[in-house]
Amino acid sequence: MRKIIHIDMDAFYASVEQNDNYDLRGKPVAVGGHKKGGVIAAASYEARKFGVKSALPSRIAARLCPQLIFVKPRFDRYKEISNEINAIFHEYTDLVEPLSLDEAYLDITHPKIALKSATLIAIDIKKKIKERTGLSASAGISFNKFLAKIASDMEKPNGLYVILPENAEAFIEKLPIKKFHGIGKVTAEKMKHAGIFTGKELKEKTREDLSQRYGKQGNYYYNVARGIDNRNILPDRKRKSISAENTFSHHLMTLSDIQSHLKPITEEVFRRYQLQSAQGRTISLKIKYGNFKQITRSKSQKEGIKDFSEIQVLIKSLLNQDLLHEAGIRLLGLNLSNFNPKKDQKTQLKIDF
Repeated sequence: MRKIIHIDMDAFYASVEQNDNYDLRGKPVAVGGHKKGGVIAAASYEARKFGVKSALPSRIAARLCPQLIFVKPRFDRYKEISNEINAIFHEYTDLVEPLSLDEAYLDITHPKIALKSATLIAIDIKKKIKERTGLSASAGISFNKFLAKIASDMEKPNGLYVILPENAEAFIEKLPIKKFHGIGKVTAEKMKHAGIFTGKELKEKTREDLSQRYGKQGNYYYNVARGIDNRNILPDRKRKSISAENTFSHHLMTLSDIQSHLKPITEEVFRRYQLQSAQGRTISLKIKYGNFKQITRSKSQKEGIKDFSEIQVLIKSLLNQDLLHEAGIRLLGLNLSNFNPKKDQKTQLKIDF
């Protein structure tokens, strides 16, 4: 039986800004964007009370919270603090799998220290993060990655939640389907129409039924409904691609619709790209039509992508009237891949937030 901890920093980017600037503490803060445009990269808990969240267009955020304070992101600073936090993790185990700057999995089945209790180790990690960075983190503890990830979100912010093996079955059966890691909003709605509202109903479905309804993910849903997740912790996890997509309630019918709805998706992909230590060369456009037919188009350049404008040029070369279909477009997605190490580590990636 493994002992897995999932650490998730609380409103990381916004908390860093508040921690570094006393005047921002206790106030609604949005990292990224501005009143005239752009999208929100992160929001403080004070801003979240008004419905402000990441990937939300800034103009909407400003309407929801007129007193919202916009600050420019400082990714170098976020990376610096993330490295400090990562160093803390490695005091306990070398089996650390970072998912992003603000979250990671730790396998502490055989910790490097004398302390053996997963709960006590998580408490100690949270304490050290607070002492060394001034920031709070939430921790989830269980025997696999799926349950540890869910647990870390149960009592945010500054939370700690444990799902013991003997309690896992009952916990999963009561868990709302929308809280399952790996089940997005669109899939959750489909499941509700199929009579699946909690883990209990999901568990009642056969593997064949779920695979038929949800493809390859069906097997994953079948397993996690039973608390089965055998994925290992992958240290030095290297990013092979970055992607973002959106499914629309109303199908897109014109090229202008595609362009306007691609903008926030592109900004989200670039936001994630800024956090990487390698450069991608290929942009892929994914389109799913109303009849569920799917196509993908790609464009590459010889050198790694350095700024937002280069992504825009590649996307523009992929857009034409041939993309349109009488069934309309129900999903758009972008993928940035073909990564190489950055030749010039001093290059600054810039976007107009």
